[in-house]
Amino acid sequence: MLKITFMGAGSTVFCKNVLGDSMLTPALRECEIALYDIDSDRLEESYLLISTLNKNVNESRAVIKKYLGVENRKDALRDATFVVNAIQVGLYDPCTIIDFEIPKKYGLRQTIGDTLGIGGIFRGLRTIHVLKGFAADMEEVCPNAWFLNYTNPMAILAGYMQRYTKVKTVGLCHSVQVCSEGIMKHLGLEDKLDGRIETIAGINHMAWLLDIRDKDGNDLYPEIKRRAKEKNATAKHWDMVRFDYIDKLGYYCTESSEHNAEYNYLYIKENRPELIEKFNIPLDEYPRRCIDQIAKWQSQKEEIMAGGNVTHTRSREYASYIMEAIVTGVPYKIGGNVLNSGLISNLPSNACVEVPCLVDNAGIHPTYIGELPPQCAAMNMTNINVQLLTIAAAHEMSMEHVYHAAILDPHTGSQLSTDEIVAMCDELRSAHEAAGYPIF
Repeated sequence: MLKITFMGAGSTVFCKNVLGDSMLTPALRECEIALYDIDSDRLEESYLLISTLNKNVNESRAVIKKYLGVENRKDALRDATFVVNAIQVGLYDPCTIIDFEIPKKYGLRQTIGDTLGIGGIFRGLRTIHVLKGFAADMEEVCPNAWFLNYTNPMAILAGYMQRYTKVKTVGLCHSVQVCSEGIMKHLGLEDKLDGRIETIAGINHMAWLLDIRDKDGNDLYPEIKRRAKEKNATAKHWDMVRFDYIDKLGYYCTESSEHNAEYNYLYIKENRPELIEKFNIPLDEYPRRCIDQIAKWQSQKEEIMAGGNVTHTRSREYASYIMEAIVTGVPYKIGGNVLNSGLISNLPSNACVEVPCLVDNAGIHPTYIGELPPQCAAMNMTNINVQLLTIAAAHEMSMEHVYHAAILDPHTGSQLSTDEIVAMCDELRSAHEAAGYPIF
């Protein structure tokens, strides 16, 4: 029987989306679903939700099992066909708090802190520490399974798995699917959405909308550029950083402005508060979201369960479509995070890049892109440097490389001295270890 193992099943809403999608897919619905988490309460909530959903939308065709704790991890993974990873090591409390509050003591402010920057580096390190165990177990008990990674920092985690384990890994993000649709709706170009032709490639959270045309092949970028520049000049809005990318670099990218504001040295400057105001940058945004989500969870849980009437509509998440294509052989196109291996010729071959991929019963086949525009490749490289050094730090268990990654991080390095960065990294390591979440 087909087996889907969900690691981090306590991520209940996301678990519902991916597994609900699978239950609505004829090729997947008669499967075994293994729910794994280390939090007993959240695991039980997800088990109840997924079991109810299985009954309501899938006529109880799937077999639902739950596995709690590291001691049961191998059993959760055993003979899996697909492993979906959605873990968050250390959660908001204590680890996200640590990632934000200690840098703040040094004068370093962040917006999201889950992909790059000092927050992304330490989130990556403590997560790889856990993924090493996942990989060892998978190599032993489900060596042919596909590992579908949704956890951030995507390029760091997927890149580590692709380079230093034997696990078949692809990284998946939500932002590729909605990139062009989002900007076209924002700029009043909804009438051009149907049948549009686009190419997106780069790195996770900074993959570039390289080309976009309407169904007749007409280039939409000139009008996008005109409207984006006008919008930034006349109104405060939620996407000002990426619209500035369009104006200054010539291209839009996949992930939000609050993310991209901290991926470079351009917008968040301690001595330039007017830039934060000008580009409408929400500092401490991720902790705010976490606090709101925790506060709303009880009512959200009751709403999802809907008195036992829980239902689902297939989402746009890639996971079920990938599984369906591999099981049936019917091809499907995704934006996947894969090892570069020459796909983007002006980025390093050992980087994890985000490119169009074709999926079928032979696996996942990345598309050759060639050269990115040089300014886009250069911006990507400022992030790739940090990603590769963080991966090296995790692989070699080297604090020296942690320092290197943080020193060369664009935002961190633009705000702090090298001595301050080293001291901050040491304090972060100690705080995470004291909280029970070591980086090595």
